[in-house]
Amino acid sequence: MSKIHFVGGEKGGVGKSVLARLLAQYHIDHGLPFAAFDTDRSHGALLRFYADYSRPMVLDDFESTDQLMEAALETDRDILVDLAAQTSLPLHRWIDQNDFLSLANEEQVQVVFWHVLDDGADAIALLDNLFDRYGHAVAYVVVKNYGRGKNFSAYEASRARETAQAMGVAAVDLPDLNAATMRKIDHGSASLWAAAHTKETGLGLMDRQRVKVWKNRVYKQFDQVAEGLFTPAPATEALDGC
Repeated sequence: MSKIHFVGGEKGGVGKSVLARLLAQYHIDHGLPFAAFDTDRSHGALLRFYADYSRPMVLDDFESTDQLMEAALETDRDILVDLAAQTSLPLHRWIDQNDFLSLANEEQVQVVFWHVLDDGADAIALLDNLFDRYGHAVAYVVVKNYGRGKNFSAYEASRARETAQAMGVAAVDLPDLNAATMRKIDHGSASLWAAAHTKETGLGLMDRQRVKVWKNRVYKQFDQVAEGLFTPAPATEALDGC
């Protein structure tokens, strides 16, 4: 059964694209079948860092967005969708006008929303809105991004947190990576695997070590939610880890 993962949070600068890159690299390193779509028309991170696995998608063009279901039905795999900032309106319009969630249920395609939080009030309100809109019709993963905020006490005391707990929503903590190291990765247009393992990216030994440690910490978080949320690798497919 395929799964469509919408990686978002609506706000700009909360780390959606970093999470999308980590999810893509996790799938590659674990041999999990996936395809990716990038909705950012100006500087799409998946198209830049994972071009071999990614395609562009224009959310306010129904025919473009229709690719999601077509890709999900081609073969069992995860479909990763990096949602650019302020793309919720065209996405919700496409979902509503096509009664997409009913179709996905009929075709046994699971829909998952990964909501990335910084420590601001807007991110919490947007999560509340997401829960109110889709309720139990989809799955969710709440991601607290410690690279974009350090104090999540407002979220822990919020109605959104209560709703997430009552619904059994999965939660992931995204640890911080040294800002200078992240800038070097971005300037070198390197995949996270290359940033951790090769000198050609321009990262020194300690930068590469920081990336390895950070990636491993993130992977432990993903491991906790992987069962049921990620499409498993075919039994006969060998892992290449690159």
